[in-house]
Amino acid sequence: MDGAILLSLFGIIVALSLLVILIMRGVNIFIVALLCSSIVALTGGISLYDGLKENYMTAFVNFFRSNFLIFLTGTIMGKAYEITNGAKSIAQMIVNRFGPNMALISIPLACGIISYGGVSVFVASFAVFPIALEVFRQADYPRRFIPGALTFGCSTWAMVAPGAPQIQNAVPAAALGTDLMAGTINGFLSSASILLIGCFILIRTVNKARDNGETFVPKPMDVFQDEAEYPNGWLAIIPLLFTLFLINVKIDGNPLLPLEFGVFTGSVAVIILLNKYQDNKKLIHHLGEACKQSVVSISNTCAVVGFGGVVQASLAFPTIINAMVSIPGPPLAGVAIGTTVIAGVCGSASGGLGIAAPLLGPSYLAMGVPAAAIHRVMTVSSAALDSLPHNGYIVTVTNGLCNETHKDAYS
Repeated sequence: MDGAILLSLFGIIVALSLLVILIMRGVNIFIVALLCSSIVALTGGISLYDGLKENYMTAFVNFFRSNFLIFLTGTIMGKAYEITNGAKSIAQMIVNRFGPNMALISIPLACGIISYGGVSVFVASFAVFPIALEVFRQADYPRRFIPGALTFGCSTWAMVAPGAPQIQNAVPAAALGTDLMAGTINGFLSSASILLIGCFILIRTVNKARDNGETFVPKPMDVFQDEAEYPNGWLAIIPLLFTLFLINVKIDGNPLLPLEFGVFTGSVAVIILLNKYQDNKKLIHHLGEACKQSVVSISNTCAVVGFGGVVQASLAFPTIINAMVSIPGPPLAGVAIGTTVIAGVCGSASGGLGIAAPLLGPSYLAMGVPAAAIHRVMTVSSAALDSLPHNGYIVTVTNGLCNETHKDAYS
């Protein structure tokens, strides 16, 4: 292998390692992404100016342009469910149905069902957290497992299921010309397997900690027994079902509404159906807050995608892609491994897919692999390393929402 390529590969490895370390230490994602991109550029045969001005910003802006409306409408949907307490009512209904003996499973189920209906995974986590806190307190589960339960519900089985209006399902659809239900049978089988295996691991891990004497220890900021008025859970779930219908049911081969419009229509349905549970005088304010949240959310992802754009322009990147495409065995195994590695490098399923789908997809389509199969394998594989410590969702939920350290949440 050429010395310049080896240097470039070494730079990518160093930059990725630094990316993980600095984000775990709480350094701002934009500072980390720009610093690591600079390392990749300087070692990868790219001038620093071109690497940041052209490669980084081109990838940043392209992802923003292609996916902002998806982030925006998903955040508006989440905000609508937040201000009406609709998401909490659905979560509470699921927890109550399962009872105290199965309460641990009810948390990821509540997160998953809300996420599958189109609510942003961040908003779903914030909605379910107060309920998870109460459930863990009553069942005397160790508090440090709440981030794991929320992540399992939001970032695995529901996020990658066919029909889900999440960005992880939308990016491959845009790149491959497929729809959200691509790979339906295999997709649902995969999601069911993830759910069953994940529940088994979660229950076993928590019970082992309890057997070792761990109990629920509240933190000073914990608040219990929210007395807010909640809508009926079955009423609150109707807009989610309505959204799934709009974006997945087809007439003459076309969905009733494009993804973004379908999710926005579902948001309007939430506002109308649950109107008595919100303060209409603050509606415009809440809409503005949702817009700001969506910009922050997608910008964090774009920062990582920009890093991937510099990696893509480096001397070593063609060698990495050739290695992914040339993986021995079935082509779909190469799709899975390649997507997982790229998403892991980015620390983001959506960011990794933003790079992997347009790069790997055409190569495997040329091999004769069905587009629907590539779509679903990419979607599922993108979540395989979504629990890495430098993932934006993990940082937000573990440190910001649950006030747990990475050390406690991962141990």
